[in-house]
Parts: sequence; C-alpha cells; structure tokens
Amino acid sequence: MASTTDNRLDLGLLLLLLVAAATVVLAVAAAPAHTPGGNTATPPPPFRTVYAFGDSFTDTGNTRSTTGPYSFGYVSSPPYGATFFHRSTNRYSDGRLVVDFLAEALALPSYLPPYLAVSVSNANATAAGAGVNFAVAGATAIEHDFFARNNLSIDVTPQSIMTQLGWFDAHLLRSSSSSSARDTIPPKLVRTMAVQRVTAFVEGLLERGAKYVIVQGLPLTGCLPLAMTLARADDRDAVGCAASVNRQSYAHNRRLLAALRALRRRHPAAVLAYADYYAAHLAVMRSPARHGFAEPFRTCCGSGGGAYNFDLFATCGSPQVTTACARPAEYVNWDGVHMTEAMYKVVAGMFFSGDGYCRPAFKDLLAMKARQGKP
Repeated sequence: MASTTDNRLDLGLLLLLLVAAATVVLAVAAAPAHTPGGNTATPPPPFRTVYAFGDSFTDTGNTRSTTGPYSFGYVSSPPYGATFFHRSTNRYSDGRLVVDFLAEALALPSYLPPYLAVSVSNANATAAGAGVNFAVAGATAIEHDFFARNNLSIDVTPQSIMTQLGWFDAHLLRSSSSSSARDTIPPKLVRTMAVQRVTAFVEGLLERGAKYVIVQGLPLTGCLPLAMTLARADDRDAVGCAASVNRQSYAHNRRLLAALRALRRRHPAAVLAYADYYAAHLAVMRSPARHGFAEPFRTCCGSGGGAYNFDLFATCGSPQVTTACARPAEYVNWDGVHMTEAMYKVVAGMFFSGDGYCRPAFKDLLAMKARQGKP
C-alpha cells in the first residue's frame, strides 16, 4: 500500500488524540494557497489539508443515531449541536470539537467533512479543500475481532483505527487515480495491546510520509460523569474524580510516552511531540472557575439530577432528554462522556496557543514546518 503514496504526498502534521480509542489528525500539503478575502500579502498557513482519525471525540459526522454506540446513539437528535451549528451535525457535543478548533487555527477553508459522506461523492471535490475526517464514534484501538472472541462485544463499533487507516489508503488511491470473559482479560493486557495498535498506526502514517506528529494522551477519564456514576462512592481522588479510572489513564499515558520514545529512535527525521490532555484536563478540574466553568462534574445534557445529572438509560438526545442546560459554556461535560464546546475550546487553546501542554510547542512546530519551505 505504501507504493500508492511514495513520492506523491508531502505528509505534514499529524495530531494523535487518545481517548476511548485514538484520534489522529494528519495535515498534508494540498492545492494552491487559499487566503480569505484574496489577501495575497498574508502568508499561507503551513498546513492546508487535515486528515482526522479516531472516535467520538473527533467524529464530525461518520456516525448517526442509527449507528451510534450504546446509550449515546442519539447524536442526530437535538440538543446536539445547539450551541454553534444550531442543529445536529452528528458531532458528540453541543458544538465544535478540538479538531474543529484546529481547522480554525490553521485557517482551513472549512471544517473536515466525514469520510462516509465524501466516499459516496467525488473525491476530487475535497482534494483541494480542508481534508477528510475518518473518525467513527466508538472506534477502538484494538481490532473488533479481539472483543468478539473474548465475549466483550456489547454493541462495540466494528471499526478500529486500523480500519480507518484502510479508508485513508482507499481515499488516497481514489484521489490519486482521479488526481463476559471480561474478568479473564487483564486491564494491563488491554492497555498494552491498545498502545501497540496505536504505535503501529502512527508508524504506518510515518511510513506514508508524515513528518510532524503530535500525540495526545488520555484525559482524566475518571472525571467523566459515566465513570463517576459507575465507580464506588469512596473511589475518589484529590479533585473528586474516580481515582481508579484516572490511575488507568495515567498508566496508559506512561506506556504511550515510552512507545513514542521508541518511535523517535526509529524515525529520527520525524518530529514527534506530545500534547498532555491529562495535565490540561487536571488544570481545569483543579481551578474550573479560572477557566470559566461553574459546573465541572454535572452533565449539561443529561437526566436524573444529583451530583452528575447522568442516567445511562436516559442520555442526551433520547426521547427522555430533548433539552440541555441553559448555559452550556459553564459546563465541562456535555452528555456524560463527551465535553462541551467550551471545554474543547479551552483544551484546544492549551494545545495550540498556550505553553507547556504541547511539547514541543505548537507554535514551534509550525515554525519548523515554515522553515522547511513547503506548506
């Protein structure tokens, strides 16, 4: 498959966001420079096309209500999308995601269209546009067959990140041609396998020409209302989240960083940076008011009241929950698993505008790419 891309594409920026599965954003050099308003004096951005991969934290429309993951299969229904788009765009939030803010930061001509919509239309129509989003809600790092063999498949999305890599190859080919066994599976083994698959995925993209990679670790998954609802009441850490779940995220990130070090040794010509979602999320949870949040735990679009306003059997967009909170910008959590647009905007600012949460800094990565001389 590598032969279809060798010497044909200058694969530029890759942003890897690891949540339930993995989210990857890959920017590549595209068609002639686009400057809004025709201002030729404005230098073109370093990257003009982005390809995104991953799960519901990055999916911009590949999933609809009929294909969504269990208990969150109402993404096509209001109030999803109410804050920014004023309608559902099949994004798992009230508005934009981190990948949307990346598109804005790079001044792309539009947000990323979902692959399953692009695949049924002319691939050339997006060849000079913003790019394509391959992310699918519920996608896993480990292949679906593993879960099926071990009786772990409970409405698990059949697509993994390796499925998305195959879609990526197919898209490039088209563009080029036209232009209960749960307890028997130790969590450590699943974590190890997940990092191995993600590492193989990143290496596959590096072999296809990616030169700049930002890998984002897991957030505080123990701070999601779903995790806190399911965890024991005494299983809490210093910020009030499910301690055992956050420990798993921390262990995953340490293993991921070790894998990145090995990748750097094997690919010394590539720039592999790390975006610390765990630290960014922790900073918000420690001082929510400083970042504009009045509700760090309760879901904006949920039901049941209480400390989390979350009911697994009556989630956002379901017939029981057709409205959201009046001020979603004050909430960290949107539906119990996904964040609000306001939270995604804060995290995106930490990664793409701030210092310390992306190493090397995003601005330095852009400067390195600009010095290379190829957008």
